[in-house]
Amino acid sequence: MRKLFTILSGLAAAGVGSIASAGQALAAKAEPWQMGLPDPVTPLAHQMADFHNYWLLPIITVITIFVLVLLLYVCWRFRESANPVPSKTTHNSMLEVLWTGIPVLILVVMAFPSLKLLYATDEVEDSEMTVKIVGHQWYWEYQYPDHGNFFIEARIAATTEEEAKEQGVYRLMATDEMFVLPADTKIRLQMTSADVIHNWSVSDFGVRMDTVPGRLNEAWTLIEKPGVYYGFCSELCGDAHAFMPIQVQVLPKAEFAAWVEQAQEKYDPVEEAQAPSVSRAVAASPAQAVE
Repeated sequence: MRKLFTILSGLAAAGVGSIASAGQALAAKAEPWQMGLPDPVTPLAHQMADFHNYWLLPIITVITIFVLVLLLYVCWRFRESANPVPSKTTHNSMLEVLWTGIPVLILVVMAFPSLKLLYATDEVEDSEMTVKIVGHQWYWEYQYPDHGNFFIEARIAATTEEEAKEQGVYRLMATDEMFVLPADTKIRLQMTSADVIHNWSVSDFGVRMDTVPGRLNEAWTLIEKPGVYYGFCSELCGDAHAFMPIQVQVLPKAEFAAWVEQAQEKYDPVEEAQAPSVSRAVAASPAQAVE
């Protein structure tokens, strides 16, 4: 048995090593029957995972087990055969104090790490670069004001299984242009919308924020590992809401600098961009293509 366990452990380690050696080919996406949160790759995501794993989950588990045990005990203790004359007690001051005071104490205890995490999400000072994210119906626009002010429009790449297999991408997750960011860099994310409210959400980064027309919201991230990460618009924004994925490619700093040089020649500056007309947005709607 020990020998079998050693062999299986070695195979597992080899598999993990081969996946890790694939580097950026490893895509961070949800897997079937996945349990728990995505693997965190930013300081915020680490804090969120710790808050969930070491605060929320234990407290919720203890409360659930306590209520279940209490419910089973009451069902058994006050069953009809053992309690033919039911109690008519209507008030119990001590019990009322306990079932009010204990939940309040639990909420107070949970408030401290929760407020600490909430404050951490607003720490956007000392950023090394800024990018602007603009939500459209139904695609994303990414602007790089610190690198020549060019912009990228990212639309869904594949809406059917056939298209996904042909392009070698994930259906409903990949985009025709990826949002490229550098690793180990504190990035200020400015978000707004050109039409309706959208929500830019990438769980691996611990970032989830509304993009609101006429308003500029800010978040920040510092991505630790190069790779490809996926997200979605998490705000119902119209009939093609489900066809508005997010695909982020994170590169080492040197590779990102080289990509910026190429991107400055490939993509148009923001000031030369024309606002998409209603007809263009409707024509680009992947919902109609699926129909």
